[in-house]
Amino acid sequence: MSTNTCLSCGACCAAFRVSFDVSELESEGGCVPDGLADRENATLARLRGTDYARPRCVALIGEIGREVRCGIYRERPGPCREFAPLAEIGHFADACNRARARHGLPPLPVDRD
Repeated sequence: MSTNTCLSCGACCAAFRVSFDVSELESEGGCVPDGLADRENATLARLRGTDYARPRCVALIGEIGREVRCGIYRERPGPCREFAPLAEIGHFADACNRARARHGLPPLPVDRD
């Protein structure tokens, strides 16, 4: 069984702004807890903490590069669901490695068959 690198990384959760459609908020029929998001405008919301010069999602629990988990994994918004682990999807690999570099973590190998 392979180890999920994301469970010891978390760099993406502390590197990018996470904006999503307001329909994903609980108050609008979605799953994302309203208390963990701010509305940007009538159609967009963002996860709290991801909007700073040194972003860190408020739902991220643990120490980046050691052991992390998402406190709202089952309720996370679409952009978080789409940012799959490197092993699963190649086009996010560069973004993943940029996030890792921001936190002093080495890049992960990318299989680009």
